[in-house]
Amino acid sequence: MPIFELSNNSSFPPPHFSERDGLLAVGGDLSEKRLLKAYYLGIFPWYSDPDPILWWSPDPRLVLFPDELQVSRRLRRTLRNGSFRITMDTAFDRVIKACADIPRRHEKGTWITRDMVGAYERLHVAGFAHSVEAWSGDRLAGGLYGVAIGRCFFGESMFSRDSNASKVAFVTLVEYLHTKKFGLLDCQVATQHLKSFGAREIPRSEFLKILARFREKPSLRGPWPR
Repeated sequence: MPIFELSNNSSFPPPHFSERDGLLAVGGDLSEKRLLKAYYLGIFPWYSDPDPILWWSPDPRLVLFPDELQVSRRLRRTLRNGSFRITMDTAFDRVIKACADIPRRHEKGTWITRDMVGAYERLHVAGFAHSVEAWSGDRLAGGLYGVAIGRCFFGESMFSRDSNASKVAFVTLVEYLHTKKFGLLDCQVATQHLKSFGAREIPRSEFLKILARFREKPSLRGPWPR
């Protein structure tokens, strides 16, 4: 399959034209219009400086259905004992910058470029991008962010400064999505960490069918309850 070079308009080639590794297109920009169109179609940006913007639609796709969330007994105890205070949409800029800055094992550098930070901050102001924060006192101990369209949530990144902080934020998010009847949480590509919460890989064709159903549901534009 060819890799498509995007033009100045916000259109994308069909996701099933992607390479075997999921790479679909190169170029374009990170404007609000293009990003929202990408997520609407099941496509997301993922690249590192100084590379051009790369757009992906992997097959299979890792997703978590909110009613299939699995939480270990140990983590349930952490949730019950109130080790962290959880908020939503109170510190989006701090969360995304921490996701970009905190080193991860087996990774060199970051794919959350300065342009990406600015783009998702604009999506947050527009009410589409959301954060979940885990606080230890007044200190931001962990968190995550992603994008919501209709009743689909597209997870982007998470970080922890304290053990279990991002896990508690993640579980809180999934339980919130369940109460609001979200159809899926898109985890993009497989990791054992996310699989431990009940996420599973499904064919891209199935993912796109589910996405088409739930993206048309009424959106919960931000900010989400604190």
